[in-house]
Amino acid sequence: MPVSRYLVYSIVTIFGCASDLLSKYWVFQWRGMPRPGPGNEWWIIEGYVGVETSLNPGALFGFGKGYGLVFAGLSVVAIIGICFWLFARKAANDLLLTFTLSLVSGGILGNLYDRLGLWKSPDGVWHNEVRDWILFRWQDHTWPNFNIADSLLVVGAMLLVWHAFVTPEEPAPLKK
Repeated sequence: MPVSRYLVYSIVTIFGCASDLLSKYWVFQWRGMPRPGPGNEWWIIEGYVGVETSLNPGALFGFGKGYGLVFAGLSVVAIIGICFWLFARKAANDLLLTFTLSLVSGGILGNLYDRLGLWKSPDGVWHNEVRDWILFRWQDHTWPNFNIADSLLVVGAMLLVWHAFVTPEEPAPLKK
């Protein structure tokens, strides 16, 4: 397996995680902690795309509130599984798969940081909720806020599905 695969995985994972954590830090410093009611939005495209801080104490769409440590544990298991698959099972020989799983890893680590309570709000209070800030709205429907880590996870999942359909299967070894 080429050494470049370790570099691709490391660089993309670190860049993805750092982008997520820095964007959360900057947005929460700028916009502050979530406030109930209207007026917390800052629109990039009025009424469609904006910035709104929110905290997610659970997982996908806020489900699983109170199970943050369970999700943190699952995140650690997922990272270990990805690294085992890529490097011990030699799946990193496939560059697209390596890139795809590095996106997923960057997203996992960005949200894991928040779930473990490794961040402080602008007022100095420690929190263990995932920071979300990207806002999408279409007519009367507002999509649940998300962050760059969530975007990395979704893009990685979509690439993984695409990879499964376009990558030819290796022929089974002939038995003697």
